[in-house]
Amino acid sequence: MRTIPGVGLLTATAVVGFVGDLQRFPSGRHFASYLGLTPRKASSGLKRRLGRISKRGDPYLRMLLIHGARSVLSHAQRTSADLDGLRRWALDREQARGHNKAAVALANKLARIIWATSTRARPYSSHSLHDEN
Repeated sequence: MRTIPGVGLLTATAVVGFVGDLQRFPSGRHFASYLGLTPRKASSGLKRRLGRISKRGDPYLRMLLIHGARSVLSHAQRTSADLDGLRRWALDREQARGHNKAAVALANKLARIIWATSTRARPYSSHSLHDEN
């Protein structure tokens, strides 16, 4: 887990301590939803409204992931040359939606990457960014 940008020792131990076995989640999307990093849905008929994040799950772990995402964003802003796909994606989100929403979106993506690397028992590689769910 510590090969993932924005995930340090505290975040990795918090994931293992709070969640335990990540194999129990069928996908990274389910894991991110379990942590409360996915938008709430309010649908009626043909209208689909996505609101703020659901904030389910452990608030400490969610906070660690969001702070890690903020760190990745600020580092990407300072060194804009030679960025990998994750950092480029995060900067694009920041330009489109603002810093806070980009940080939460990146935290969601980090949670999904954590699930993918843990369940597949492979270290993070920026080249396999689009392989995880």
